[in-house]
Amino acid sequence: MRKKSRKKEGLTKTQILWRVFIGFWVVLFLYFTMLSLGWLGFMPSFEELENPKSNQASEVISDDGAILGFIGIENRSNVSYEQLSPNLINALIATEDARFYKHSGIDARSLGRVFFKTLLGRHGSSGGGSTITQQLAKNLFPREHKGKLGIVHSKFKEWVVAVKLEHNYSKQEIIAMYFNTVDFGSNAFGIKTAAKTFFDKSPSDLTECEAAMLVGLLKAPTTYNPIRNYDNALRRRNVVLGQMNHYGYLSDEDFERLKEEPIDVSHYTPQSHNDGLATYLREYIRTYMKDWCKHHRKSNGEHYDVHKDGLRIYTTIDSRMQAYAEQAVKKHLSEEIQPAFFRELKNRKGDPFDGVSAEQKERFLTNAMKQSDRYRNGKDEGFSDREIREQFKQPVDMRVFAWNKKGYIDTTMTPWDSLLYYKRFLNAGLMSVEPGTGYVKAYVGGINYRYFKFDNVQSHRQVGSTFKPFVYTMALQDLDMYPCTEVPNAEVCFETWNGPDWCPHNSSHERENEMVTLKWALAHSVNWVSAYLMKQGSPEQVIAIARKMGVKSDIDAVPAICVGTPEITVYEMAGAMATFANRGEYVEPIFITRIEDSKGTVLERFTPERHEALNEKTAYMMLHLMKGVVQSGTGTRLNYKYHLSDYSTAIAGKTGTTQNNSDCWFVGITPKLATAIWTGGELRSIHFRNMTYGQGASMALPIFGYYMQSIYKDPKLKFPRGDFEAPSVPLDVELDCARFQEEIMNETEDRETWDF
Repeated sequence: MRKKSRKKEGLTKTQILWRVFIGFWVVLFLYFTMLSLGWLGFMPSFEELENPKSNQASEVISDDGAILGFIGIENRSNVSYEQLSPNLINALIATEDARFYKHSGIDARSLGRVFFKTLLGRHGSSGGGSTITQQLAKNLFPREHKGKLGIVHSKFKEWVVAVKLEHNYSKQEIIAMYFNTVDFGSNAFGIKTAAKTFFDKSPSDLTECEAAMLVGLLKAPTTYNPIRNYDNALRRRNVVLGQMNHYGYLSDEDFERLKEEPIDVSHYTPQSHNDGLATYLREYIRTYMKDWCKHHRKSNGEHYDVHKDGLRIYTTIDSRMQAYAEQAVKKHLSEEIQPAFFRELKNRKGDPFDGVSAEQKERFLTNAMKQSDRYRNGKDEGFSDREIREQFKQPVDMRVFAWNKKGYIDTTMTPWDSLLYYKRFLNAGLMSVEPGTGYVKAYVGGINYRYFKFDNVQSHRQVGSTFKPFVYTMALQDLDMYPCTEVPNAEVCFETWNGPDWCPHNSSHERENEMVTLKWALAHSVNWVSAYLMKQGSPEQVIAIARKMGVKSDIDAVPAICVGTPEITVYEMAGAMATFANRGEYVEPIFITRIEDSKGTVLERFTPERHEALNEKTAYMMLHLMKGVVQSGTGTRLNYKYHLSDYSTAIAGKTGTTQNNSDCWFVGITPKLATAIWTGGELRSIHFRNMTYGQGASMALPIFGYYMQSIYKDPKLKFPRGDFEAPSVPLDVELDCARFQEEIMNETEDRETWDF
């Protein structure tokens, strides 16, 4: 009986062990089944695995294929496997998952190593057990639980997702998805942005060292950032190169050579909305796209989101011309104009405001304060205006703009003093348009978007004498005049309904009270002749022409517009001037050619509006008049100082300066490009007191000179040269004024002399 009892008792223990063993696997099976079905928390569906979501920034792409920047919550833009350098793929596999091609999402051998060496043997250097696919699962569907049990649960979930990913995607697709989802630090999400940020390259062009450094970053983006921790980054990169050598991706000779190479950080450019090319245009496009998304829906009925849906916005901008335009603005303002203005301000005790009262200065600075982020934050926190003003009078550490290599200086000053500090800087706006297409090729809204958010291309500024081409166009088209028609350079006055007559003055006494040709008068920007032409016609006629040429800004129908009182945008002026080079046809300037979704499907194409504004004859004669400005008038320094005449191309132009030297302009036209440039202070009371610097020929024209020099010197750009296209019907007008006068003399033996 005792033996039987012991036997029965022994069988019970065996059964218990079997039951525990079987129960463990049953529970584990049920656990993973319920986990897979989503009964134990979120589990991505088949559709979500087929189309995993990540916040993809929209790309702003130039006409020549360069990425100008990103619009999005995360600077992330996807690439395909074919767009990855083999060096990247080799570095990743060698470092993160050497058996990647041999497992189906979970590597049992790696898990065993982790279990026996790390957990039991307590060897912290034995490595992790996560495969690339598991890391991808974690990136796509971040962990939701904290604590030890929560982490274990999340880890098991990643196993399930990894297996599902392996069933849904090829190994190549998993590699590409992984590189698209990882964070490299420096606001660079995904390999495309990271390659651009650290090396100004595309992922396909990365070398072994560059690929190794980027893969090394993944372990700890801050610790191994080459800008912040160069030595750490170098050691980590060499570890990755060593792994590549260990697994046969690098020979011993290549490894020994490459590990001695330094990390090149000269191209490091964080991709933010405040930095990079065409920052002002990108902000304009971002605003436009937010509105565009409100009126366009995806197939599922949801509105597009420019910050998350990875749209591709193809612009008209040429990245090389954009860079040259920005460089020209920087060179002229930082090296020539701003230092001259600072020298003048020393004699004015640092006061940038000229001719305004203390009350007006206080009002200007108060308005600037109310437009600042510091003021808005104070209001959000419930502070009163008086309390905020007191805060503005307290010194704080801050970073402010400066024309130096860094682009800023760290200093201590009161926020109130910083408002005055920024008023001392002169600014600029530039836009270039391709006449035949309306494509905007360069767009510079200011000197630095991070510190000066105001867009000077879209703002209204008084145009001065750059408005005179509209007046002369009226003379040629409506008054049947010609470039060589002579008119009196004599004072002209207009009656006013509520005061004394208005009589404009000339800036020079040259050839006053003589007969002069229209070509000479425009070349020397003679106000009396502009007034004379206005009196022969009317303000309404001039405004009608400006409207046809794309100017939509409000213009008062008064005689004073003949000397440039209207306030017009750089955008409008560039489009209008392009009309002359396009044989009289106005083409609306556009910035975007097409918009695609993240998969390359075209969502919308853009074509500019166009219409005839002038006849071909008038447009060609106006170009001839404006060529005279560059050949012998206020724009001659383009030839004798910037030597643009050496490039065998025709250039027409016009300078402009407003009262008190407040707004300085230059418009330059070549057969394939029309450019408008404004320079000046934020307020009209901020300006030079003298004409040495305070005129369009000194403030704005040099930017055009530097800009076009760079364009013509670039052999890869191959920018077109030559003369303007003649009208389709031969001209019946003599444009050589010497011959024109000879013909007149032959026709009239007794020429009457004007007596003033």
